Amino acid sequence: MGTITERKRKDGKPSYMAQIVKKQKGAIVWREAKTFTSKREAKAWASYREAELDKPGVLDDLKKPSSTLADAIDRYTLEKRSIGRTKEQVLRSIKDYTIAGMECSAIRSADIVTFADELAKGERKPQTIGNYISHLAAIFRDAKPAWGIPLDYAEMQAAQRVLSRHDKTSKSTKRDRRPSLPELDLLLEHFMERQVRAPHSAPMAKIVVFALFSSRRMEEITRITWADLDEEHSRILVRDMKHPGQKSGNDVYVDLPPEAMRVIKTMSRTKPEIFPYSVDAIGAAFTRACKVLGITTDEMPDEQRLHFHDLRHEGVSRLFELGNSIPHVAAVSGHRSWASLQRYTQLRQRGDKFEGWKWLDIVAPKEKE
Repeated sequence: MGTITERKRKDGKPSYMAQIVKKQKGAIVWREAKTFTSKREAKAWASYREAELDKPGVLDDLKKPSSTLADAIDRYTLEKRSIGRTKEQVLRSIKDYTIAGMECSAIRSADIVTFADELAKGERKPQTIGNYISHLAAIFRDAKPAWGIPLDYAEMQAAQRVLSRHDKTSKSTKRDRRPSLPELDLLLEHFMERQVRAPHSAPMAKIVVFALFSSRRMEEITRITWADLDEEHSRILVRDMKHPGQKSGNDVYVDLPPEAMRVIKTMSRTKPEIFPYSVDAIGAAFTRACKVLGITTDEMPDEQRLHFHDLRHEGVSRLFELGNSIPHVAAVSGHRSWASLQRYTQLRQRGDKFEGWKWLDIVAPKEKE
């Protein structure tokens, strides 16, 4: 039974401190105290709290070292074998918010909703907030069963339902942005001039043209090696291809259109990678060029800006405009689900807008027969 001790406060009025001490095998394993203005309140709390502590497993949980959400994020990023660059950046940025300093056991759905509201104050769109919450939900799902960190996944699920019902989060919209031929002319002229000024920089003109015709993602382009090239059958092995249910080991052979193969044949074989350049360097060069050339401005909404990934969208669209079937396009793009390619079949334009395009011959001249 807890002990109640009467004390005098500075104003002369009494206060009552209820103290609980729990022992196991003669040793004190838990000590807890709380002060009240009345003796009846102190006794009631002591009785209630002792009953709580006597429940199986409660003391064991209390003795565990406390963990904040920031600690859980660190553990997750350390333990995961493969984590996407975007997801890692999002999780790192979450550590700057109030919720990251909270004890994991104390986080409830209302705290997650408050965090989403904080994100919204930074003028983030519901799609972006939805991505933040989705990445955070992965930690809530794994923390307790994997590492004993007391994050309640049910609280996260409740928060996700509330945020969705209140339109504070939403799924990412499909981008329909495609580069125009004048925009590509500006970019390739810029990159060719840059190559002359800085010969050792990444050959962005070749990388852009390859991305256009191969429909490969930036990360995939930087991972392709000469050993992955099957020139005889005009295909390439894409390692760890992006897939929602499989983060690594998803190695897939994809077909290479002849234009993409032409670019590959111009690359040096001095290194294992065909395009031995970093994602950061390629992404920064492309983004910077779009801003310098006025293709993208800070005032533009995101759907109007040109991203490197829009080159993939252009490549897939072109394949359909040439009259190819869904299975044929999927063999190039690497889409496992044909359903995800259905939206491309509504394209009204037909033919090849790149027919006679000068830049392919400049960047990847045809081999002399």
